[in-house]
Amino acid sequence: MSGLPTAAEVLDGVDLAGRTALVTGGYSGIGVEVVRALAGAGATVLVPARRPSVASAAVAEIEGVEVGALDLADQASVASYAGALVAAGRPIDVVIGNAGVMACPETRVGPGWELQLATNHLGHFALVNRLAPLLGSESRVVSVSSTGHHLSGIRWDDPLFSEPGSYDKWLAYGQSKTANVLFAVHLATLGVRAYSLHPGAILTPLGRHLQESDLDAVMTLDADGRPVLPDFRSPEQGAATAVWAATAPDLVEHAGAYLEDCGLAPVVPPGPQTTYGVKDYALDPDDAARLWAWSVEQTGVDGFG
Repeated sequence: MSGLPTAAEVLDGVDLAGRTALVTGGYSGIGVEVVRALAGAGATVLVPARRPSVASAAVAEIEGVEVGALDLADQASVASYAGALVAAGRPIDVVIGNAGVMACPETRVGPGWELQLATNHLGHFALVNRLAPLLGSESRVVSVSSTGHHLSGIRWDDPLFSEPGSYDKWLAYGQSKTANVLFAVHLATLGVRAYSLHPGAILTPLGRHLQESDLDAVMTLDADGRPVLPDFRSPEQGAATAVWAATAPDLVEHAGAYLEDCGLAPVVPPGPQTTYGVKDYALDPDDAARLWAWSVEQTGVDGFG
């Protein structure tokens, strides 16, 4: 989409010297463009990665980047990485939870958690909670969701798809993206400047598990029932809303908001997935509090309690 700004354009004239940002998944897709833009504005950027050697090669030409080892699907790895940062006592100004898994085959990690919820939500939940001592009153937490959250709310009867034969990769993905939004909603009630967002449709390695038949599963239709193809944007454009969420002064009064195209997203009515907007169930404060309590129970971590 030619009319949308890039991340670098959003940060044009913004001075982030002396600031520290942490970006998960900051070495692939839109993540590396988020890192490039933040570092270009003067920030020191921490890039925790499941594959540190791959990450180091991907960001080698970007100054001010520090790569570390972190597997979001492994709670021990989360604790180790966050613990080292807390021990160093280094304040963190921005956390951008960008890493994610989409529509993968059924996979179990840890105590039997479904991989998409474990990585996309529980990993980031534990990371931010463990980093709570390093977050100041003006720090921001940005949770990268997507319109994929339209596919499913939280499946309270069986969020981990524990029932044999119940796993559906798209419902699992949708639920994890709804969790990303609810996470920001509840963080905001705790006094954190937290936001969630849809980066737009971008062709990135996130879709590595997709097959041709999967297109039908996520295809949206217009009022006449005709397929609506997403308007793909570049990774640089896809990174724009994340860095805007991390820095825009106007957002101070909108903690907990869901963003898209560098603006506040409209609430869209119940029903099928659309190409824009946020479903009301993803903003529900009661569900946000319920998910928080469930996540504390699952991970044993509550840095804000």
